Amino acid sequence: MLAKQLSVFLENKSGRLTEVTEVLGKAGINLSAMSIADNSDFGILRCIVSDPELGYKVLKEAHFTVKITDVIGFTCPNTPGSLAVVLQCLSDAGVFIEYMYSFSNGDSANVVIRPSDLSLCDNILQSKKIDLLAASDLYRL
Repeated sequence: MLAKQLSVFLENKSGRLTEVTEVLGKAGINLSAMSIADNSDFGILRCIVSDPELGYKVLKEAHFTVKITDVIGFTCPNTPGSLAVVLQCLSDAGVFIEYMYSFSNGDSANVVIRPSDLSLCDNILQSKKIDLLAASDLYRL
């Protein structure tokens, strides 16, 4: 099950992340999950929001460089080694994970991945009976 993620290019300067959150907040868009990867000059904010299409529109209108990317969300037990089992299934099939972020909540962990092959990844996770997160569920976490 594919979900839409926003990827926002941010200059490494004070206040840029605040600006993104203000733009989204004023549009009534909630952040469900996010991750920032950076180097000395810029960062990439990857986030799951309640309305990706509107989020894209309002960020573009606010002059941010933003794109929509397909990702896959799933849930696994929040126990040692559970994620390794899922990732091993993907690795055995030759699926490369470009990036991942996750967050736990009690007994379960929610994971968002960007695999090299979305369709193959989705098929493998379904065949292994991994609890995939519907896009609508991921947007509401």
